[in-house]
Amino acid sequence: MTIRPIVRYPDPRLVLPAQPVTVFDYALRALAADLLETIHAAPGIGITAPHIGVSLRVVVLDLDPVEGARTYVNPEIIWASPEMILHREGSVSMPGVNDEVSRHARVRISYQDVDGNLQTEESEGLRAVCHQHEIDQLNGVFWIKRLSRLKRERLIKRFEKMSRN
Repeated sequence: MTIRPIVRYPDPRLVLPAQPVTVFDYALRALAADLLETIHAAPGIGITAPHIGVSLRVVVLDLDPVEGARTYVNPEIIWASPEMILHREGSVSMPGVNDEVSRHARVRISYQDVDGNLQTEESEGLRAVCHQHEIDQLNGVFWIKRLSRLKRERLIKRFEKMSRN
């Protein structure tokens, strides 16, 4: 397991759609382990392979100390509730800034585990927000694109100012 360097905003790789995983082998399990080590070091609760410059559809979420971390390969949202919630979001690629984003309150996703087995999961609240946030990232939609233009511009200026200091 290795802590990998995190790609920082405005790196253009953060807006490229990630490629589907087609090979489920030791290298995929090693990537998932590296993602977990990297998110613990960041620190954060969710990370995708594109956050470390690897264009593959892999997400690691570590939201619950009891359940432990989960790895999602090739995740897709297959259902979303009509109810929306506001949640404060940020990114390991843009540390130190965050803002409220509107997301579906509940989602159902399909994904594969690291062995390639097809799974589904229904979630609500924070886990549902994280699924939407990270799947957006895999689709090349960096989280600030969900903000109004004014909020996005203010947040970028704040981040640039923090980065200079």
